[in-house]
Amino acid sequence: MAQQARIKLASIEIDKINQVCHDIKEIADKTGIRMQGPIPLPTKKLKVTTRKNPSGEGKAAWERYEMRVHKRLIHIGADERTLRLVMRVPIPEGLNIEIEMVDV
Repeated sequence: MAQQARIKLASIEIDKINQVCHDIKEIADKTGIRMQGPIPLPTKKLKVTTRKNPSGEGKAAWERYEMRVHKRLIHIGADERTLRLVMRVPIPEGLNIEIEMVDV
């Protein structure tokens, strides 16, 4: 059975995710490994609504805050040289990355 590496990226800043995806794609092109992705996964929206006036008196005005968590999924061939290069990609702060090996 052939193995693949499944790389999951998540961040609240989409530019960081796009930069790391671009770096991984360059590595795959350079080494000649087959790559699928980046596959965009659904964006998770975390919403919080709070009242502006904490005492409860006066006008009922509300503040709405939203945080979006963007996610990408990449499948890449499990070549040892390629995985070493992927591990050396600089990961910006605030970006979560998971690498797991799966059988295809």
